Amino acid sequence: MPDHHAFPDKPGFNLIGKPCLFPLGHVVATPGALDLLDRAGNNASDLLARHQRGDWGDMCGSNAAENTHSVQTGNRLLSAYTLCAAQERIWIITEYDRSVTTLLLPTKY
Repeated sequence: MPDHHAFPDKPGFNLIGKPCLFPLGHVVATPGALDLLDRAGNNASDLLARHQRGDWGDMCGSNAAENTHSVQTGNRLLSAYTLCAAQERIWIITEYDRSVTTLLLPTKY
């Protein structure tokens, strides 16, 4: 059984059809991330859309600035979101080459 699930990506647009700063590539999620999304009542597409718009979530100022710079330079991007219902964090990481974006729990990094 695979340890992740895939979501489609549209080049130039995020998963809800809005323009984005960068492509997601192939989107995958670990079982723990999917479980957290389900328990918290959150939609992965909404978080991925925030990530693509440059809303890095709960990142400190210097890490957010590094992400903004990384959009231009092609470095890895990391967003962190605290899901209110569960008060647990989920990370979204887009690889430097924009080939893969992963939703995972920080404990699985």
